[in-house]
Amino acid sequence: MHDAVIVDAVRTPFGKRDGSFRDTHPQDLAAKPLEALRARNDFEPETIEDVIYGCVTPIDEQGLNIARIAPMVAGWGDIVPGVQLNRMCGSGQQALNFAAANVMAGQHDVLVAGGVEHMTRVPMGSDGADGVDGTSAVTDTYFEHFDELTHQGEGAERIAEEYGFSREELDEIAVDSQRRWGEAWEDGRYDDQVVPVETELEGEPITVEQDEHPRPETDLETLSNLPLSFREEGNGRHHPGNSSGIVDGSSALLVASEAAAEEHGWEPMARIVQTEVVGVDPVTMLTGPIPATEQVLEKTDLELEDIDLFEVNEAFAAVVAAWLEETGVSWEQVNVNGGAIAHGHPLGATGAALTTKLAHELERTGQDRALSTMCIGFGQGIATILERV
Repeated sequence: MHDAVIVDAVRTPFGKRDGSFRDTHPQDLAAKPLEALRARNDFEPETIEDVIYGCVTPIDEQGLNIARIAPMVAGWGDIVPGVQLNRMCGSGQQALNFAAANVMAGQHDVLVAGGVEHMTRVPMGSDGADGVDGTSAVTDTYFEHFDELTHQGEGAERIAEEYGFSREELDEIAVDSQRRWGEAWEDGRYDDQVVPVETELEGEPITVEQDEHPRPETDLETLSNLPLSFREEGNGRHHPGNSSGIVDGSSALLVASEAAAEEHGWEPMARIVQTEVVGVDPVTMLTGPIPATEQVLEKTDLELEDIDLFEVNEAFAAVVAAWLEETGVSWEQVNVNGGAIAHGHPLGATGAALTTKLAHELERTGQDRALSTMCIGFGQGIATILERV
């Protein structure tokens, strides 16, 4: 089996909903990391054997196989193929995992994996039969035996109830996420991974250089005054301040075999050690990171104690809190530079962005191993282990 390595990893800034990217076409946004990877690593387009991009709402402007269109928009000509995939919130990470599997199997030598989601222009859920509010896209053939079909926010509330988490406990995670992002940004830890985007807003040229969603000044008092998002007051814990932000962005990683990296003179950042995907209860639906973590470690000779850094996607604070309780991992090792509560969760791009963060943080700190895991709609979980090289 061949080793699959991450040569480079970049993402755009994440623009807030109706923010600086509101006039930017998703295909143009998807192309930006590709442009950056080529500029930074000096390759000819024909070097890339395929582009694998996650996209959770692949309709309208994100339809027509955006992974095929993005490299053409990036100026790579028509020689580079592309395929989009949808494993819902895990799509960007699944793109990386599929790329790694292809390289490990010897099918390809150099690939780009990533994802894109423009949640302003193509709203979440708009691929349902009745648009963003539609539930008729789901067949009764399976779901008829459930009392009700829940959404992800309700799933998060049920997890909070099951584990007995208070609103304040979840808000503490949110405050930490915002603070950590602010400290990391000020310290320059995102400088090598977030690439500026030149675009237009209301007909005028602009350059977007920074995530627009974070509020690093957030405190517990501020969050305590926010209304609940999914339940009536007094009967829930989640609100906009302890849930992931709706944002627009894209992310991509250059993945290669060790031999190809050496041939091109690239110095790899990390090796992809192992990957996993699992299914869980589709009603609570968000507990997947727990068994995904357990099972990806079972595939290796590693224990939790062998992992230095973790990214657990902050779709909702209860997801992270439950993972922490079940694994016993220290919060100080998790989402060390802030998570999706701070920088946002551009669905199809997030998994690639999380692994991008880990690859850069391993390189910055000299630590050895990292694990990324995400919850996924309708009850799935995904995990990836990286090792610094």
